[in-house]
Amino acid sequence: MSGSLNKLFEKGKAKVKEYTNQHSSGHANQPPHQGYPGQQGQYTGAPYAPPHQQQQWGPPQNQWGPPQQQWGPPQQQQWGPPPPQQGFGAPPIPQHSKPQSPAPPAVPQNRPITNPPPPQNIPPPHAEKVYWLPSFGAQTPVSHNFRHELGDHGWGNNEKQNYTDNAANSFHHDNRLIVRGLVQNGSYTSARLTSHQTLSRPRGYLTATILPPSAEGVWPAYWLLPKDPFQWPNDGEVDICESWQGENINHTCLHWGHYNAEDHFKHQVVTTPLQDLAHRPHTYGFAWIEEEGIPNWRGRMIWYIDGRPVQRANIPQGIRRMEDFRILINIAMGGNVCKGNLPKDGYYDMVVSEVKMCEEPVGGWHQFERDWGSAPEGKPT
Repeated sequence: MSGSLNKLFEKGKAKVKEYTNQHSSGHANQPPHQGYPGQQGQYTGAPYAPPHQQQQWGPPQNQWGPPQQQWGPPQQQQWGPPPPQQGFGAPPIPQHSKPQSPAPPAVPQNRPITNPPPPQNIPPPHAEKVYWLPSFGAQTPVSHNFRHELGDHGWGNNEKQNYTDNAANSFHHDNRLIVRGLVQNGSYTSARLTSHQTLSRPRGYLTATILPPSAEGVWPAYWLLPKDPFQWPNDGEVDICESWQGENINHTCLHWGHYNAEDHFKHQVVTTPLQDLAHRPHTYGFAWIEEEGIPNWRGRMIWYIDGRPVQRANIPQGIRRMEDFRILINIAMGGNVCKGNLPKDGYYDMVVSEVKMCEEPVGGWHQFERDWGSAPEGKPT
């Protein structure tokens, strides 16, 4: 082979090698997909390990996988960031491969339509009348909707956590609010959020979809207290989504007294087993209707889980007006409720979505009256 041919051959081999090095990975020169806030390092795209498992300290290594059942609009929404180089939804069909619809048959001009279909008298769907819908977009700071309550003074229950306003403990991701408890080498940090917005109406419906953490020593809660200043427990407390110690049990509660003497009966509680509490989000609702001018009667309230009424109660005399109540979301750790148990090193996430206040519950106030007849009353604890 001549010298010139040898040079051309070697040059061609070099071009092939250069092309192979650039394209063998399938996505050369593309930036890696970053994980959600609070992660360190890059998102790996592996299946998500639920936060209730024993996890080592540091960034979560896995992806939020989709729940077993879709919940909330939009129907195709993923639980977390997509794997690297993968977008939401199916890729577009190339133009040349789209199926071609056959042309409709020609219709003679001025031909009357015979046997038209009967009219469909389908009632329109019940429209939600939402009066508060906070944004959990990444561009919205958590402090826009909530105030951070701070401190590590035990919070009346000998709890261990220090509530902070650090972005590591509360942030928005994928249009969801994340409250994160972090445990490392004897340090326990978390967040306790209280909404600027109050119920603000004598009647209405509050709803949120929540996936709480579930582990020994962890106590997540989504609940209501009157706005400051208030006296606890006389002014009242409403617990909507509350669990502890890794038990798959939700506690709905109404408190308006101390835990002694005759006040012992001022605590109405219903426990609802949810075997998939830590693995699938549930929708927790609370409806209230408060009247005026009726002697010795204030009104009624009903708690819901996934649209099912799970508890009812008359609004007690002496507590604050319902429109004064605000939302609290927090993760406590240790304390009397957890019997002094503390969580292992790791992170524990409470994922909150679709929080809104509506003028009436699903199905309206007629459905509320029907639900009143089927919901159980709480019992003192």
